[in-house]
Amino acid sequence: MSENDPRVLGDRYEIHRHLARGGMAQVYLARDRTLDRPVAVKELVPEFAVDPSFVERFRREAQSAAGLTHPNIVAVYDWGTQDGTYFIVMEYVDGPSLSQLIRRDGALHPRRAAEIASEVAAALGFAHSRGVVHRDVKPGNVLLSASGQAKVADFGIARAMSSADEELTQTGSVMGTATYFSPEQAQGQPVDARADLYSLGVVLYEMVVGRPPFSGDTPLAIAYKHVQDVPVRPSTIVPDVPVGLEAIIMKLLEKQPLDRYASAEDVRADLARFLSGETTFAEASMVPAVAAGVGAAATTVQPAAAAEELDQDEEPEPASRTGLFIGILVLLLALLAGLLFWFARGLNAADVEVPATIGLTRAEAESLLRSEGFEVKVTEQANPSIEAGRVISQDPAPRTKAADGSTVEIVVSQGPAQVAVPDVVGRTQSEAQFIVAVAGLRSKVISIEDRDTEPGRVISTNPAAGVPVSKDSEVELRISKGPGEELVPNVAGQSLSAAQAALQAAGFRIGGPEEEASDEVAAGRVIRTDPAAGSSIEKGSTVTVILSSGVAQVQIPSIVGDPRNEAEQSLRDKGFQVEVTEQDLSPGDSNVGKVMSQQPTGGSSAPKGSVVRITVGRATATTSSSTTTEPPTSSTSSP
Repeated sequence: MSENDPRVLGDRYEIHRHLARGGMAQVYLARDRTLDRPVAVKELVPEFAVDPSFVERFRREAQSAAGLTHPNIVAVYDWGTQDGTYFIVMEYVDGPSLSQLIRRDGALHPRRAAEIASEVAAALGFAHSRGVVHRDVKPGNVLLSASGQAKVADFGIARAMSSADEELTQTGSVMGTATYFSPEQAQGQPVDARADLYSLGVVLYEMVVGRPPFSGDTPLAIAYKHVQDVPVRPSTIVPDVPVGLEAIIMKLLEKQPLDRYASAEDVRADLARFLSGETTFAEASMVPAVAAGVGAAATTVQPAAAAEELDQDEEPEPASRTGLFIGILVLLLALLAGLLFWFARGLNAADVEVPATIGLTRAEAESLLRSEGFEVKVTEQANPSIEAGRVISQDPAPRTKAADGSTVEIVVSQGPAQVAVPDVVGRTQSEAQFIVAVAGLRSKVISIEDRDTEPGRVISTNPAAGVPVSKDSEVELRISKGPGEELVPNVAGQSLSAAQAALQAAGFRIGGPEEEASDEVAAGRVIRTDPAAGSSIEKGSTVTVILSSGVAQVQIPSIVGDPRNEAEQSLRDKGFQVEVTEQDLSPGDSNVGKVMSQQPTGGSSAPKGSVVRITVGRATATTSSSTTTEPPTSSTSSP
């Protein structure tokens, strides 16, 4: 494996990039090679892989979540070990965590917050019905898909409600995140499903306000506040928080588990009432509580009134002393109320309403805030939907009170996030498309002929690797389709130079030339090519030119002394024409009927089809009176 090849876990999960780090594990985006889909791989960090308690906790997460199949719970597909550490393979949720969303956008709209809380409650209700308590419900463990659906992740410290002896820590120890602890968790007490509901209340509070109800310098300080302090009502920080939703939040944040909702399903039902515009159960339950408080106050006053009536029948002195005491007490209370009023008035005089800047340009927002007497702190953040240079969020929130001269922090959009085009050259098309998609970019495939790159692999990208582009931009993937094919041109009869030029223009390499005798093609001209003209072959292949060396040269057989018929047949078999000359001989001469000479001579070569001349002996007729010698005659026969 080369340095550029991705790391593979379990011979199946191809690690592509780092996503996040949790308390004990790293989370990576990976590709499941078997199913060709993106997955999230959580890998236990090496320093914890040697600790049996952390390994057991990691194993427990895999087991707890693997049995929980629900639309609002991140699915666990697989788990295993490799190279001395442990990993879990989970569903990849292509979207931010709730904590990232709150950091980016600040407080959510109450209705959106209720919708997310309802889906989290659905996930918790399902887990509770299977006997599993999450124990670490927080915005970082709520993931939002691209469609906005909430999914609960990280059952790393979950345990079965029926198995108290299965705790992974000693009695009295605390597990979870301090900011989202239930009071019973903070005190190290046994917890049940209602601890998750308290944590959900903290999350819902943070969604509508923009920050959790309690903060501190140390986890211990925060835990103490969960046990002792009453949270400030959300509407005192964000006045627009609806009464019904606030009532749900405050009921979830009750210190005593029995005072909270009985189940996650009850929470979900009350959130549904709020979303449909009905009076929530939590809101309705506030009325008897207020009435009970008024009744108790009346009860404490009535004995004093009765005593006054009794004093009229008794001695006046004790009655007068009682009245004096009450009068002094009332006077003191009035004085105290007056002091508090003037103190509050003095404080309010120093407070200024924070103007709304969301949607304004940076310059407009800074000018407005400074004109109202505030200092301004500006941070910038990428945002795909807000125009660059405009305010995304502010802290403190609009229309809340803040001290004159205090600092208002505004977050200004940088426009869509910039990402570097990933380097996918040499990757297969599917791998490249996966990597580009994971980077938040779209891909467009263009097939290009290329004899130097294996078909199906990326030749180059446009823009090139490393160039920063806006998220959701299109990246052109240039995929090799091999060298391509071309028809071999017909160059027969052309000169060698003309034939070579034609073949090169068609994209072929030139082989040869090879020579071959030809009766039809003149020497120096092309007879044919190999592969033959009209063949479809890969561009860049070699085409050999077969060049004519002229008519074939054939060795002439030696036929002197052979009978005429045999000699003529022998020459014709070799492809020669035969021209015969007869020479008269006396009837008894041994050369009668035989070849006496040949031209060209036997053993020499001559072009096929050329003429070989032979002289054959012929007997002449004789008379008794005289002998006459006739001149020789000749004849030519062709094959």
